[in-house]
Amino acid sequence: MTSSASAFLFDLDGTLVDSVYEHVLAWREALESCGIELAVWRIHRRIGMSGGLLVNALLRETGREVSAEQVKQLQQSHAKAYTRQVAEVRPLPGAKDLLKFLTQAGVPWAIATSGRMDFAKKTLQILDIPPEVPIITRDQVQHAKPDPDLFVTAAERLGVDIEKSVVVGDSVWDLLAARRARALGVGLLSGGYGEDELERAGAYRVYQDPLDLLHHLDEVGVRYPIARG
Repeated sequence: MTSSASAFLFDLDGTLVDSVYEHVLAWREALESCGIELAVWRIHRRIGMSGGLLVNALLRETGREVSAEQVKQLQQSHAKAYTRQVAEVRPLPGAKDLLKFLTQAGVPWAIATSGRMDFAKKTLQILDIPPEVPIITRDQVQHAKPDPDLFVTAAERLGVDIEKSVVVGDSVWDLLAARRARALGVGLLSGGYGEDELERAGAYRVYQDPLDLLHHLDEVGVRYPIARG
């Protein structure tokens, strides 16, 4: 089995694990603790960005100005609220099978998330990630999504060409970052964005979830051997 894709670079929340709505509710709790009320759909539209960008974007919608210290406080409140819910988070359908398949096929892969490592590791534990797989977090790059830094760094850690890699994500921020990195973007509906939104952001293909992607890997560069006989 061979692949014309040099690597797969995965987002985490909403792409491999079913955690988007836990994050949304955690952000709502954090905002309400500071006297800020926002409908959950507004919060959901920003999930996938770095925490700092997300807070700034949400507060811009309310017309409020906040200091750097208040942004930090909101991020800490969100982290505490999410930690209380992380035990409820599960891998998305097919996530473990997809990663196992790529490993067995000899296709390198990495995870690139806008979360910080001390935060993301709680979620990563449910995926049983092999120790040799690169995990790129917000701590390791200058800018998070929608900038391309996370995915570019992931490709560098794997020693592959980012322009021959497949970026898999569930949000428009993932796909904007993929486009800026000149990688092939693949969208998943498992984070709550619509197919048309993901396509407009640059998705070459859109699938339901990791299981659906696993069943269509030939469409994104993983070739199966031709049977002979």
